[in-house]
Amino acid sequence: MPPPPSPRVSRPVMYHRWSEMTFIHWRYPPARVQALVPEGLTVETFDGTAWVGLTPFLMRDVRPPGLPALPGLSSFPETNLRTYVRDERGRSGIWFFSLDAGLLPAAVGGRTGYWLPYFWSDMSVEAEDGKIRYRCRRRLPGPSGARCDADVERGEPLGESELAHFLTARYRLFTVVAGRLAAAQVEHPDWPLHHARLLNLDQDLVQAGGLPVPEGPAVVHASPGVPVRVGMWTW
Repeated sequence: MPPPPSPRVSRPVMYHRWSEMTFIHWRYPPARVQALVPEGLTVETFDGTAWVGLTPFLMRDVRPPGLPALPGLSSFPETNLRTYVRDERGRSGIWFFSLDAGLLPAAVGGRTGYWLPYFWSDMSVEAEDGKIRYRCRRRLPGPSGARCDADVERGEPLGESELAHFLTARYRLFTVVAGRLAAAQVEHPDWPLHHARLLNLDQDLVQAGGLPVPEGPAVVHASPGVPVRVGMWTW
């Protein structure tokens, strides 16, 4: 089954490029994940289970419409902890348990502009010869020290995969604004996905998000990235 088409975001409020992306996913019991999402959202399943993903990557060329990307503010690392949900209108999307950003203004902007659970963290992304090294140590807000250190080797391009489509072809994020469920659309081309191998992982961001330690092997995909247009949230 082909992935769903990306929506057209006619009036973006931000432009991004998500680069050097790795998708690290584990299976979880649906009821365990459902307990952590807000009312009005239902956890989507594939092959009978819910899926929780860590997605470290590098934000590039971040800018609002009409302005150039600014040195020191337009590129920074980010790592998200997420799952996949559907609202009462039948719309699929992403629910974020946490988002760590390596730039303080980005973390503050994500919290104030989209009411998303952003954290400011010490982070780095280094890519060379098909290998990517991610480092993350949380700083603020709340207790510091949660981490995600990952070393990944990106392999050959991925063929058709229904599971990979389920985990990556997502064009909507959900958030709660002033106590009400809201959503924002995200436009980007199909991910150019690759096989990937997890060389090393030392993390407790999953546990910091309220979930038990992942069990079983991770499902890992990687991508050099896509350009992105982000819309404003609506009720």
